[in-house]
Amino acid sequence: MPHEDKQQSREYLPPRKHFGQELRIAREAAGLTQVQLGEGVVCHDTLIAHFEAGRRMPRPDDARRIDKVLGTGGRFYRMLNILEEAKYAEYFREAAEAERLATAICEYAVSLVPGILQTADYARAVYRSREPNPNPKRVDELVVGRTLRRGLLDNPETPVVWVVVSEAVLRTVVGGPAVMAGQLRDLARRMREDRIFLQVVPFSSGAHATMSSMATLMSFDDAPDMAYFEGVVTGVLVDDPHLVQQVRQAYDLTRAAALPPAASLALIESVAEDYEDDC
Repeated sequence: MPHEDKQQSREYLPPRKHFGQELRIAREAAGLTQVQLGEGVVCHDTLIAHFEAGRRMPRPDDARRIDKVLGTGGRFYRMLNILEEAKYAEYFREAAEAERLATAICEYAVSLVPGILQTADYARAVYRSREPNPNPKRVDELVVGRTLRRGLLDNPETPVVWVVVSEAVLRTVVGGPAVMAGQLRDLARRMREDRIFLQVVPFSSGAHATMSSMATLMSFDDAPDMAYFEGVVTGVLVDDPHLVQQVRQAYDLTRAAALPPAASLALIESVAEDYEDDC
């Protein structure tokens, strides 16, 4: 019989499950029960069970105490931070941190609703379209990471968010008519609540300064402005003043080509109604 390589395929393990599995292994290696570990961490043993099952993640202070009790030298605290970062693609992590610190965010989008404004259903459809055989669990994790960014809008004042989108963003059917109707109604609601400023560049405007790519500008209280550009699987964050100024000039030219906010809102709601009629 010829020798066969029986390398076993590995099932994808979600980050929470991976953390829990490693915690259980470390606890058992230390010869502790869940009750004993809970006593050392100062929490109920059922919470330890939740951690190990991947149903919940510990708080940073809990992770530090776990490391102290198990003598793991900060391992689980570091894992917690790494798993937090895993919500975002590697190339976007630095930009995600900058986004959280920004006092103003200006975006231009060519074909998709900007990530910070995507509903969960819309984001899921976007992620599912990127792979031939998308892993449902991984898609769910990415959706959580993307929708968490929407939390930036919970503050009624900062950051100031000004978005300019091509009309193609409204017309590209992502996830079907119902998903698009929900997404556009969500944009309209945020506009009516004066939480975001949004303008649409209609097809009739023709060529404009940012028609070939998406771009994000971020301003800060105590740091230079930054610009972010993203491709299919890449992203670049830059703070070179000359380049940032060029991006800002292109953004301003595009905004000048866009419909006023009131007309943009009317167009968004009209297109949303068309999608609702198709449902």
